[in-house]
Amino acid sequence: MKRSSGVRLCATTAVGALSLALVTGCGGDGSKDSAGTPAEGAGRPATKALSAAELRKRVITDGEVPGYKVGAVPAGRAQLIKADDAKCEPVARVMSGFAPVPGAARTDRMATQEPRKTGGARPTPQGDRGEGGFEASVNKAMTRDITTVDLSSYEGDGAAKALKAFADAVKDCAGGFVGKQAGTAMKFTRLTGGGAAGAGDESVAVTAVTDMDGGKTAPVYAVVVRHGNTLASYQTVNFGAMMSGKSYAVSPEVVEAQSAKLK
Repeated sequence: MKRSSGVRLCATTAVGALSLALVTGCGGDGSKDSAGTPAEGAGRPATKALSAAELRKRVITDGEVPGYKVGAVPAGRAQLIKADDAKCEPVARVMSGFAPVPGAARTDRMATQEPRKTGGARPTPQGDRGEGGFEASVNKAMTRDITTVDLSSYEGDGAAKALKAFADAVKDCAGGFVGKQAGTAMKFTRLTGGGAAGAGDESVAVTAVTDMDGGKTAPVYAVVVRHGNTLASYQTVNFGAMMSGKSYAVSPEVVEAQSAKLK
């Protein structure tokens, strides 16, 4: 029983500490963020930002991502992660499910991977499960990608500037930072940047290693893709993979479906 209790505690701790700080976004669909619009570059033609209504037409909806359930981001989790160092704010925002820099308008969705069907094996009754069976059951239930998608629009070259701010923050904060959301602290110990999926005009990816209970660490992944003057920001967690040390990535099916609607 000690092992099962430990698994339960680990699962509860992982969800409690990480779901608050990492699977969040603004609950207000298509709401404007608080700050103003980045200035346009000198000599460049003005580009009108998409409205919140236009963004809602372009964001993924349920039924458009095979293997995923798409819905609203939970309304009770609307607080941003605040970084202890201002230069890390663009990364902290993306880890919260927002764009790296506030735009003129935004909307968001959450895509949750549906359980994979496993061919008709007879389920084991709850009371008959041993410690190993319980652990496997918990891990299986939690091994699914949860991806927050934020679409934010910008005037002029604001989207390009916002993406550059994100890329700069990934480099400048490579040694990590401490974030806090609703009184809950989370330590990101290392950031690694890289290229993203081949979608959009340009993109920046980041792997953020975060501390977990028990002295363990786990990666969290994010990608920001620019489509003209709109940024699509993706942040993915997979609690089962994080707990078991298995690899995962930003959900490619989600990126592909969302990119197709922004062409």
